[in-house]
Amino acid sequence: HLGAVAESLADDVWQIRLAACEILGKHGEAAVPHLGAIAKCLADNDIDVRAAACGALSKHGEVGVEAAAQYLEHQSWEARQSACWAIGDLGQAAAPHLGAVAERLADEFWCVRAAACEALGKHGEAAVPHLGAVAKCLSDND
Repeated sequence: HLGAVAESLADDVWQIRLAACEILGKHGEAAVPHLGAIAKCLADNDIDVRAAACGALSKHGEVGVEAAAQYLEHQSWEARQSACWAIGDLGQAAAPHLGAVAERLADEFWCVRAAACEALGKHGEAAVPHLGAVAKCLSDND
């Protein structure tokens, strides 16, 4: 049944994509084969779907962070922003990707830079090596 739910992640109706992310996020290990499809929703046009994808990925630790990290370099600013949000919510499993998040502090879109700052802020001591880059954002005009 989860395969059918995962197929709904590509539905034309945003509410169905949202519901599919939420359902898959509640199914733990059974949803792991569908994390790639959930991660694709980080580039969704609808912010609620992107947020639901972040929530679903954040429940899967290291596997979820690997899926999200692939979107840090995506052409869509929405995907980069969402990847930062997801990594911010993934705790210690995300530590190996904080350098890539810190690179988003120089993103051309202010909302991606803000999401990267927020994500790094959630990681406390693990983000200390990136404080210089975060400090530069304090003079950001956006």
